[in-house]
This record gives sequence, C-alpha cells and structure tokens, in this order.
Amino acid sequence: MVVSIKDTSKMLGVSIMTFCAVVVCNLFLNFYIDLKEIKDTVTDPFAVSMYEAQVMTSKVVCSLAGGCLALATIVLLFFYIKHYIDSHSKEIGILKALGYSDLKISKSFSLFSLSVFIGCLLGFGFSFVLMRKFYELQNAGHYWEDIKIGYHPELFLLLVIVPTILYALFACVYSLSKLNRPCINLLKGIVKVKEKERDSKDKKDFVSEMRSSVLKSKKTLVFFIAFSAYCFSSMIQMSAHMDELASDFMGMMILSIGIVLAFTTFYISVSSVLFSNNKNIAMMRVFGYSASDCKRAVLDGYRVAAYIGFAVGSLYQYYLLKIMVEIVFKDIADVPEYNFDFKVFFITLAVFILLYEGTMLLYLKKIKNFSLKEIMLE
Repeated sequence: MVVSIKDTSKMLGVSIMTFCAVVVCNLFLNFYIDLKEIKDTVTDPFAVSMYEAQVMTSKVVCSLAGGCLALATIVLLFFYIKHYIDSHSKEIGILKALGYSDLKISKSFSLFSLSVFIGCLLGFGFSFVLMRKFYELQNAGHYWEDIKIGYHPELFLLLVIVPTILYALFACVYSLSKLNRPCINLLKGIVKVKEKERDSKDKKDFVSEMRSSVLKSKKTLVFFIAFSAYCFSSMIQMSAHMDELASDFMGMMILSIGIVLAFTTFYISVSSVLFSNNKNIAMMRVFGYSASDCKRAVLDGYRVAAYIGFAVGSLYQYYLLKIMVEIVFKDIADVPEYNFDFKVFFITLAVFILLYEGTMLLYLKKIKNFSLKEIMLE
C-alpha cells in the first residue's frame, strides 16, 4: 500500500471544491427536472417565456459553475498526486526495486478519489438543506403552481457516484504517467533531470533567479493563485447585483461559495510554496538574506498571476450577467438593464489588495520564524 486513507485526509481543498460544485449543480438540476414535469401545463405566452428562461438558467449555471469547478478539481487532484510522488519518491523507488509494477502501485492512488466522494456526498446532502428556500425563490411571481421538491436518484448517481469513479480513474492514469521514471531516480529523489544551459554573462541576481525557478517548478500553483483571485473577483461582484437580478438568498449563496473557494485555494497554494521551499528559505537566511528577500524570491512572483486572475474574474462575471439579462431573460418584462459596475469593481479591488498584500505580510512574519535547525531535522 503506497497511499493510505490518512494521506487522503490532507486533500481538504478537493473536498471543498466538489462540495461547492455539487451544491450548485444539484439545486439547479433538481429544479430543472421538476420544472420539466409541468412543461405541458404552461401555455400562457409570458409564462412560456419565463419557463424557457428558467430552463436556460439551470443549463448555463450547471455548465459554467460545474464545469469550471470540475476542471479546477482535476488540476488540484493532479497537483496532490505529483506532490505525493515527489515527496515519497524513495518509498516508491524501493517498491519498484522489489518488483512492484507501475500499474500495481498506481492502483493505490485511486484512494485519492475518497476526498471527491466525501465532498460530493456532503454537497449533495447540504443542497437539500437549501432546497426549500431555493424553490420558493424560483417559484415566486410565476404563473405556474408551486413546484414541489422531488428526489431524483439519477442525480445522486450523476453528482456523487460518477465523479468518484471518474476521479479514481484520473488518479490512476495520471499517477501511472508520473511513475514512469527510472527506479534509481526515484530512490535518489530526482524529479527533473533537464536543465537549460545559461551563459554566465546572462545570469540574474540570486533573488530574481530564485523567483524564476520557484515559478517554473510550481506552475500548477500559479494556476491556483490566479484561480483564487478569479473566484474572489467574480463571485463578490456577481453577488452584489443578485438583489436586483435574482434575490438576496442567491447573492449570499454566491458570495459564500466565492469566499470559501478563494481562501481555500489561496491557502493551499501559498502553504505549498512555503513548505516546498522551507529549506531554501532557511539557507538564504543563514547566508544573510533578509526575510523580505526570501519573500521576494519565493512569493512575490505570484503577484502578477493573482491580479490577472482578478481581472479575468471581473470580465467573466460581467459577460455572464450580460448574457443572462440580454439573452436568457430578453423576453421577460421588468428585468433591469445590466452594465459594468465600476463602483463595485473598485471596492472589490481595494478589498482584494488589502487581503492579498496583508496576507503576504503575515507570511513574511512566518518566514522570519523559519529555523534551519528544525527544518534540517525533519
């Protein structure tokens, strides 16, 4: 056994992402299925327009929210698997030396899907806690009778069982590709053997060189830093307009999901960067580099990705709401016109800057407390 159940408990980020994805998707898909059952009873032209808008909303939300979070979960799962193989390369190398095949070792990585199952199961259950209030809001002001909440076993299969099986297969296949290394390299802990040759005249100062090396070695974390900023930007700005376009309940749900996703992915990313570079930071401190130099070398390189993610999130929420207002609800009366809200944008940006830069200062204090002796004894 290479991977144990204890190892999967560290994948809290995967569980949180799948939890959020299933909560959103089950709310809208459950309502979509129940809504389809009254299709033949909706005859009034205005009611038909409202009906079609509700159906389209469910499809768009599930496709975008579910698809985006599913993709992010796959990337996070792959990151955990790669990190696990790199940090346990010697143990895996010993197993390969004893005659275990890559396929046999990779099968144990299917246990990583346990965190997916837990997140999906909790998300599926929690969605029914919100379901009654959600249905009340979706039914409010429409010509059809109040739609009753139905339980659909196929959704449990689609949103809990199928993702668990798929992520188990993804974990096995991806780990199999990462295990395809010479046994001696695993025993020595060699992750990469290729390195670009550089002219000594073109060498940068050490801090800049270190920053570039950290970014190249942790490309996945660049994605997650940007993704956390994207979630924060898009969800907060979107929630600010839900009182006009939907309801306060919908706004609170979007705001809560955005904050949870943003802080979870950001914490996982920055903590992983510091943990994987703790020896480098400690050695830099020994050779006289300040904590600020260490922060610039290890953390500051991600700042550009964070602000790009914030910009992409701002554009995403604007065009999504614009599409919903002008295309999905174009035939519905009294739907307010939606334009880019610069006031909300700058308020959100100011809050983001305070939180991001403030968190970086907190990590600067953590860097100051790094101990070479403790790290070398780990």
